[in-house]
Amino acid sequence: MSTTNYPSATPQNEPRKKDYRGLIIGLLAVGLLGTWGYLLWNNNKQEQVHTQDQAQVAKVTDEKSEIQRSFDASLARLDSVTGSNNELQGKLVSANSDITKKKAEIRAILSKKNASDSELRRAKELIGELNDKIASMEQQITELTTQNQTLTTEKTALTADKEKLTTDLATTTSAKDEAEKKVDVASTLNATNISITPINERKNGKEKVTSTAKRVDKLVIAFEVDNRIAQSGTTDVYVSITGPDGKPVTVEALGSGTFTTREEGDKLFTAKVPVEYESGKRKPVQFAWKQNSDFQRGNYKIEIYHNGFKIGEGVRELKKGGLFG
Repeated sequence: MSTTNYPSATPQNEPRKKDYRGLIIGLLAVGLLGTWGYLLWNNNKQEQVHTQDQAQVAKVTDEKSEIQRSFDASLARLDSVTGSNNELQGKLVSANSDITKKKAEIRAILSKKNASDSELRRAKELIGELNDKIASMEQQITELTTQNQTLTTEKTALTADKEKLTTDLATTTSAKDEAEKKVDVASTLNATNISITPINERKNGKEKVTSTAKRVDKLVIAFEVDNRIAQSGTTDVYVSITGPDGKPVTVEALGSGTFTTREEGDKLFTAKVPVEYESGKRKPVQFAWKQNSDFQRGNYKIEIYHNGFKIGEGVRELKKGGLFG
C-alpha cells in the first residue's frame, strides 16, 4: 500500500454533512400556507361576525323604529283624547302626572343609540300601559259624550218647557193685568143724590140756607157713594169746583192741589175728601167749602172724581140779592 503526501480530492473516511435547506423551505412553506389559511379563516370569521352585527343592528334599528311608531301613535291618540274634551282634562289631573312620567321614560329609551333589549322591552311595556290609560280615557269620553247628549236633550226639553211657561206666564200676566184693570175700573165708586147747599152763618151760630151770593159763607156739598165690588177701606174722593168765571176754585192753603184723571189728564181739585167705605153699602159723604174770598153771582159747577174717573157732578146758582138783600 503506497503512501502519498498529496491530499486526496475526496476524503475517503470523512462523513458527509446533512443538507437542511429543503426541510426549512418545506417548513416555511407549510407555515406560510398555515398563515394564509388562518388569515383566510379569520377574515371569513370577521365577515361572519360583521354580518351578524349588521343583522343585529338592523334588527335593533327596526325594533326601535317600530317602538317609535307605536309611541307616536299613542301620543296622537292621547292628544286627540285630551284635546277634544275639556271636561276630561279637568278630571284627569292625577292621571296626567303618571302619563307624563311614562312619556319621559319612553323618550329617554328611544333617544339612546345603543338601547339594550331590556330597555326596549321596558319601552314596550310602558307604551302598553300608556295605551291602557288612553283606552280608559276614551271610555270616559264615550260616557261623557253620552251624558252630554242626554243633558243636551234634557236642556232642549227644559228650554222648550221654559219658553212655554214664559208664554203662558205672559198670557196669564196679560190676562191678570186686564182682569185687574177691569176690577180697578169696576171698583170705582158711584156718586148719587148730589146736593149743593149755600149756607149763611149768622152771628148767633145758626145757619140759614140762602141763594144770595153776597150772603153765602160756605157751600155744603153732600152726596152718596156705593159700589158692590169695591173693597172696604179708606179711599179719596176729589171735588173740583168751577166758579162763575169758568176758573177752578182753588186755595192751596186750604188743601187744594192737582190730581190725575183717566180721561182729562192732570186737573186741579178744590178739596180732597177721605171716605171710609164699607163694601156693598151706600155711604153718605158731606163736606163744606168755605173759601177766603167772597162768593160770586152765577153758577158754581161741582165735579166729583174717584179712581181717576168723574163719578158725578152738579150745578148751583148763586143770585144777586133783592132790594134789601
